[in-house]
Amino acid sequence: MTPQVKSLQDIRRLAGAELSLKARLGYVALLLMSTGMTVVIASLWLTETFLPLRAQLAFGVICLIGVSWATLAVWALSRRRPLFARDRVIAGGMAVTFTSVFVAGALTGAVIANNPAAYGALASGAVMLAIAIRVFVGARRRFTELAGRRAALEAG
Repeated sequence: MTPQVKSLQDIRRLAGAELSLKARLGYVALLLMSTGMTVVIASLWLTETFLPLRAQLAFGVICLIGVSWATLAVWALSRRRPLFARDRVIAGGMAVTFTSVFVAGALTGAVIANNPAAYGALASGAVMLAIAIRVFVGARRRFTELAGRRAALEAG
């Protein structure tokens, strides 16, 4: 829900605002969950020395994904100005990228193993990818809308 803008002071107040409490709590939760997941996976990866190469690669990719989400959360929390949906576009792009990696891995597993579970993972990955693409497209649309508003306000 977009607040009503009635005056130039309202515009300045909105431009100077920080993230809402809800957004900050969401990013704190993202930071905690992604860091926790990364620590658990990394500790398992480092303590299990006889993992097959494909498992080590998967753990490395999962750790990279976790660090990426934590980095996004830190970036968003450290901003002292409105993000104008830029954070949503970045998060949507990350979701599409990471879900695509999952779908590619599930497809490879399904082709190699020809296991019903692998096909189930592929199907759920395809659903998640469709959702990620929808979120990304919506975020891009919102960002374009806000950028257009800002340009119109700056033009006078």
